Amino acid sequence: MAGAETLPLFSIDLPHQEGALALAGEAETTLHRLETLTGASLVLRGLQLVIQGRPSQLERASALVELLRPLWGEGQPIGAVDLQTALNALDTGRSSEHRELSQQVLARSQSGKLLRPRTVRQKTYVEAMERHDLTLALGPAGTGKTFLATVQAVRMLQERRVERLILTRPAVEAGERLGFLPGDLQQKVDPYLRPLYDALHGLLGAERTTALLEKGVIEVAPLAYMRGRTLADAFVILDEAQNTTTAQMRMVLTRLGENSRMVVTGDPTQSDLPREQLSGLVEAAGVLADVEGVAICHLTAADVVRHPLVQRMVQAYARRDSSGLPRTVQRG
Repeated sequence: MAGAETLPLFSIDLPHQEGALALAGEAETTLHRLETLTGASLVLRGLQLVIQGRPSQLERASALVELLRPLWGEGQPIGAVDLQTALNALDTGRSSEHRELSQQVLARSQSGKLLRPRTVRQKTYVEAMERHDLTLALGPAGTGKTFLATVQAVRMLQERRVERLILTRPAVEAGERLGFLPGDLQQKVDPYLRPLYDALHGLLGAERTTALLEKGVIEVAPLAYMRGRTLADAFVILDEAQNTTTAQMRMVLTRLGENSRMVVTGDPTQSDLPREQLSGLVEAAGVLADVEGVAICHLTAADVVRHPLVQRMVQAYARRDSSGLPRTVQRG
C-alpha cells in the first residue's frame, strides 16, 4: 500500500515576534482564516511561517501573506476586512495596486493603528481630497467616505493648512426644528452628529476633541446653522448629503470661502427625503461633473471596509434594486 502523499512545504521568515503575533492573530484566528481562504496549512514555528499544500495552494497562500506584510511586518492587527481586500486584489490581478495602498499611511489612530486607504477607489478618493477644493463622495455605507474625509481634515489641521474644521449634516429626522428638542445646541444635535464625533475621537482622542471644540477650532453643527456664513480657512465636511434638498445643497456649496476645502459625502440609495423630492447630492453630482476644481468619486460595494457581511448585504440590496422587484412583500 502506498504511503500518504507528502505535500510540498514553503516557509517565510518573520522579522520579529510582534510580526508573528500579528500574523497569527488572537488564538491564531488569522492563520485559520488564511487556511480557509487558500486551502493550505499554515503553522508558526517561532519566527518562521511554514505553509504546506498543493502547489496552487502554496502559491495562493504565500502571495496573500506577502500582500499582508505591510500590516504584520509592523505588528499591526489583521482583520477580516484586510484579508478580504487582499484576496480581492489577488483574484483580480491588482496585487501591485494593493501594495501601493499599503505604502500610503494617512495617520495613526489613538489606539496605535496605522490608517491607510484600503481599496484602490479609496486611494483615488484621498488623492481627490488632496488636490481639489470640492470633492463629492457617493457610495454605500461602510465605504469609508466620512472617516477618510475626517482623517484628511485632521491632517490638514495638524499641518496648519487650515485653521478650523467644520462638520455638518442635515438633521432630517428632526426636520431641522431643533428648538423643540431639550438642552443646549450641542445636546440637541449630538444624536445626529454622533458618527462625526466618533471619527474625531478615534483620531484625536476624546479629551483633545473636547478641547478643540471648546476653542472653536472644531465646529460640529446641523446644516441649518450654515446659512448666511462664509466658511474661510476651513475644512468643511457635509455628511449624509443625500438628505439635503437642492436648495440646501446650493446654499452650503456657496458658503465655501478663501483657502477652504469642502468634502460632501452621501449614499443616494439611502435618502430620507420624500420619494418625489430630488436629492441635492444627486443633482450636484450631475451639475458639477465638469466643473474645474471639483472631484466626484463613486465608491461601490467592493469598497466596503466594515464587516465582510456588510459588503454582501449591500450587494444583495443593489441586485434587488436593479431587478425592479417590489420593495415590500404583499401578504394575502
